[in-house]
Amino acid sequence: MSFENDNFEKQVFMKIVCVSKNLRDKEFSNCTFKKCDFSNSNFSGTLFIDCVFEDCNLSNVKIEDCGFQGVKFKNCKLMGIDFSVIRTLLIEWSFADCALEFCNFNKLEISKTKFINCGIKNCEFLNADLLLADFSGSDLAGSKFQNTVLRKADFTTARNYYIDPTQNNVKLAKFAYPEILALLTVFEIDLQA
Repeated sequence: MSFENDNFEKQVFMKIVCVSKNLRDKEFSNCTFKKCDFSNSNFSGTLFIDCVFEDCNLSNVKIEDCGFQGVKFKNCKLMGIDFSVIRTLLIEWSFADCALEFCNFNKLEISKTKFINCGIKNCEFLNADLLLADFSGSDLAGSKFQNTVLRKADFTTARNYYIDPTQNNVKLAKFAYPEILALLTVFEIDLQA
């Protein structure tokens, strides 16, 4: 499959291996990517509108000034990605059953984002806006939240998170026992059962 064109619409890309390629300044609209490997490729300046990535490897992709509008990631591997440099206008995306590791979401306004049943490990959400975000079923081991808006976010079935309530806005966020006890870690108290 060649990506020589700049615009792609309503196309399905199956089992494409496109590792360490230059895919800059393209536009994909209503496209589906299944079982593709784009690791280490450069998507800078590319716009994705109403696209679906399913069972794809997007590890270490470059996405500076990349746009994501109505994009769904399903069962994808997204490691080492700096999302903080994407185009911030009209960000709308969701992640389901994905492996997100060592990713940077700093300073992004990504309210209402759904991270469902994901492994979100060692990621950063510093100075981000995650109002009404949904982390249902996700493992947040090693991920950092600081000066983050987590108002009305759903952590009821999330696990392994460390959120300092004195450093983040957790007003009306949803938590469940026993994981909510992690919010007390910062106070260094001795909690007895």
